[in-house]
Amino acid sequence: MKKIVLIEDDTDLYSLLRYNLEKEGFAMAGAQTGKGAIELCRRERPDLILLDIMLPDSDGLDICKGIRSHPDLAHIPVIFLTARASEADRIVGLELGANDYIVKPFFIRELIARIKTQFRGQATPPKLIRSGPIELDRSSCRVRLHGEEITLTATEFRLLEYLMSRPGVVFSREQLLDAVWGQDRAVTDRTVDVYVLRLRQKVETDPANPQMIRSVRGFGYSFNEEPVPAAAV
Repeated sequence: MKKIVLIEDDTDLYSLLRYNLEKEGFAMAGAQTGKGAIELCRRERPDLILLDIMLPDSDGLDICKGIRSHPDLAHIPVIFLTARASEADRIVGLELGANDYIVKPFFIRELIARIKTQFRGQATPPKLIRSGPIELDRSSCRVRLHGEEITLTATEFRLLEYLMSRPGVVFSREQLLDAVWGQDRAVTDRTVDVYVLRLRQKVETDPANPQMIRSVRGFGYSFNEEPVPAAAV
C-alpha cells in the first residue's frame, strides 16, 4: 500500500482529499500547517507528498526545497496543490523540484490519475534487509538475529534500518542525527554513540569487537558492507 503525506490548510479540502485517497486504497498522513512538515515526512517515509504552497505559517516552496535537500526525502515525488495559476508560478514550482503542479480547483479523479502516474515504474524498497545473521523487516518493524526475534526501541530500529540499507557508507554523527532523529531535535552527538552501543549489545556477538556496526575514527559509523556469514558467528 502506497503512503501519501498531505499538507493542506483548507479543512474542507483536506478532509475531501483524505477521504477520496483512502477510498482509492492509499494510506494517508498529513497536517494542515507547514510547521514540522519535513519532520512529518521524515517520520512517515511516504511514497508521495501533496503540498499546498500558500500555508498559514509556511511557504510550500521553502518546504519543497527542504525536502529536496534532505538525503532521505529527496527522491520522493512532490505534487503542488495551489491557487497560484500563472506560468511564472508553475515554472518556479517545477524548477524547485516538484514533480507536478496542480492548480485549484481541480477534479479529484484527475489528481488520482496524476498520483498514479508518479508511481508508474517507481521502485519499491525491499521489505526485508538481510546481512549475515540479521534480518530486518520494514513492514512489521521487526528484527531477527539468527532467526530469533530481538526487541528494539523505535529509535534503535530506525538507526539500524538506516545503516543496514546503506552498507559501506560512512556517516557522521550529525548526519545520523538528521536522518534518524530529525532536524527538530533536542539531542546531542553523544546520543548517537549511546544508541550505537545499545545496538551492538543486541546484535553483535562481541560488542567490544563489533563486526557489523563499525566505528570510523574521527568521523562516525558504518554498517559492514561485507556481512559476517551466519555460520561464522
